[in-house]
Amino acid sequence: MVIEYVGQSIRQEIADMRERRYEQEGIGSSYLFRVDQDTIIDATKCGNLARFINHSCNPNCYAKVITVEAKKKIVIYSRQQIGINEEITYDYKFPIEDEKIPCLCGAENCRGTLN
Repeated sequence: MVIEYVGQSIRQEIADMRERRYEQEGIGSSYLFRVDQDTIIDATKCGNLARFINHSCNPNCYAKVITVEAKKKIVIYSRQQIGINEEITYDYKFPIEDEKIPCLCGAENCRGTLN
């Protein structure tokens, strides 16, 4: 285990509303991580360092939803030994959409987009 992705647990409707509000407020990035069909963790204003972990098409970590005392949590686990000063990354696995988000990870097997 590397770190838990923490923030406020919210419903999809609230996440949509917050995403629009963050854009209106000029917040450059929102940190919304889907737990399941009904729940999203919003780490935009009250998260921890996990929200700054970058995407890679060749990651050294992976995200997993686990249940602890009947509550779902997102935890980042390492796939391998991670060296000092090595960047921690995982595959965001964004859903496929028409509007593509370019990937700049630089991995040899880069898909070219995050979604």
